[in-house]
Amino acid sequence: MVTVDSTAREMVAALRDREISARELLDLHLDRIGEHNPELNAVVSLDEERAREGAAAADRSLASGEVVGPLHGLPFAFKDTHAVAGWRTTYGSPLFADHVPEADDLIVERVRRAGVVVVGKTNVPEFAAGSHTFNTVFGTTLNPHDPTRSAGGSSGGAACALAAGMVPLADGSDMGGSLRNPASFCGVVGLRPSLGRVPEWPTANQWESTSVGGPLARNVGDLALLLSVQAGPDPRAPLALGDPGSAFAPPLRGSLEGVRVGLSVDLGGAFEVDAQVARVVEESASSFSGAGAQVVRAHPDLGLAEDTFRTLRAWHFQAKFGRLLAENPGSFKDSLADNIRAGESLTGADVARAYAQRTALAERMRLFFADRDLLVLPVSQVPPFPADREFPTEINGHPMDTYLDWMRSAYFITVTGCPAISVPAGTTDDGLPVGIQLVAPHGGERRLLEVAAAFESITTPHR
Repeated sequence: MVTVDSTAREMVAALRDREISARELLDLHLDRIGEHNPELNAVVSLDEERAREGAAAADRSLASGEVVGPLHGLPFAFKDTHAVAGWRTTYGSPLFADHVPEADDLIVERVRRAGVVVVGKTNVPEFAAGSHTFNTVFGTTLNPHDPTRSAGGSSGGAACALAAGMVPLADGSDMGGSLRNPASFCGVVGLRPSLGRVPEWPTANQWESTSVGGPLARNVGDLALLLSVQAGPDPRAPLALGDPGSAFAPPLRGSLEGVRVGLSVDLGGAFEVDAQVARVVEESASSFSGAGAQVVRAHPDLGLAEDTFRTLRAWHFQAKFGRLLAENPGSFKDSLADNIRAGESLTGADVARAYAQRTALAERMRLFFADRDLLVLPVSQVPPFPADREFPTEINGHPMDTYLDWMRSAYFITVTGCPAISVPAGTTDDGLPVGIQLVAPHGGERRLLEVAAAFESITTPHR
């Protein structure tokens, strides 16, 4: 019998076999949303009436024998930074509190075409800035494992809704860890794809590729299903990779036998890591080696990543939000305003240096993967922190001066352009989820998904 805790693949199969209707499946999820969302605040702009209309239309399509998409009938809530035509999309900003787009973003277009039933949006931090989900429009999203803790961000509403069973799949985006961090905090799976794997349109700068869209799910097989819908070339996105989305569809039949793993807790002292997070990463080595992988302590030199990421982030934020901030200086949270203003003093030479460094980082990863298949490191340097803080202010007694300092384990990987997946790997002593980050060569999503599924298969029974 299908429940809200079934896999998305089981739900799709049950819908097609007419074991459950889209309306019945929607009701199950609306009940779960009604049970948990008032406390957790993950799903926003909920519209039950329109969702019921969508579910009824999905049932009519199935009854008439129409050819339907791979996600047909699944309830879905889009990240509130992704424009959904006719649906309130706020970007977590009071400046867009009543904004209703006229057209879908490409990633939304593809998921809607695959047959989902839209129920609402998922909460985000203001303009998706920061890995803690709160804003003045909807408030704070809380962790489903401990509502006193952060759900992470910026796809925090999506990860929370998944973990609580409010939706079977979720979309997100990732600049400095916004898919990976909330996945780790909420105990689900999140993939930051390779640059060009999930094309973006429309965008103000087609050539700026720090942020990417991607999938979240409760397990790796379901994540592969959603990636198969999101990925693939599009004529509107000239940097898109050419592989069709179907190349990533389940089933996944990977093995860890013979996989060459380089494992590092802190990339050679590049950042501070909470002791309990470090323990989970270290313990994962036994899981890999016990399944036949060859594990060595190794890491690439990513020392250039700090300046590279911060320069490109400030440049991107200033270009995108600088005029809006100048016109509305009181409508931005302080940390975001500071990051935007940091881009004002950048010169062409600064941006050129950052891109040259990014090229060097990509080359270092290519050389690292010449004799290794996988890099394993923490997703986030800390476990879920108290939800009443904007960011953790220290790790192991070392101060974190800005809201970016504690995210280096994620954003160092961002500027390499490589795909990285967060997979649940353990818990803290208090039972809070901790994920590990698996990184593969650029373009290596299929192999990465297979390895992640194999790791999941040997660790899930013990969690």
